[in-house]
Amino acid sequence: MPTITFTSEKKEIQVPAGANLRTEALRAGVQLYPGVHKYLNCHGLGQCGSCRVLITKGMENTSRKGLLESARLAVSLAAIGNEQTMRLACQTRVNGDITVETKPPLNLFGENFFS
Repeated sequence: MPTITFTSEKKEIQVPAGANLRTEALRAGVQLYPGVHKYLNCHGLGQCGSCRVLITKGMENTSRKGLLESARLAVSLAAIGNEQTMRLACQTRVNGDITVETKPPLNLFGENFFS
């Protein structure tokens, strides 16, 4: 069974292969949504982008980004500088061990912001 390690929460959970990251995180009590998004979100439909996470290890053990997820992250300021590792938890399937940073901060002053 794959293991998901949540670095901010210092928590590890084991999930079945192919499990949805958002579903398993919420089931384990890991809060994915910052602020008001806790109540105002798309409930896993990939529309709001508020369940974004950084996969810091094991990106190869996740499902491929779909068209909807790629489009949503393309218009998100939060993905700047993290285009390869930023994912929407609701659109990510876990196929092996991964390490996740939840609620990553915006990188408004990063070197890639104005490029």
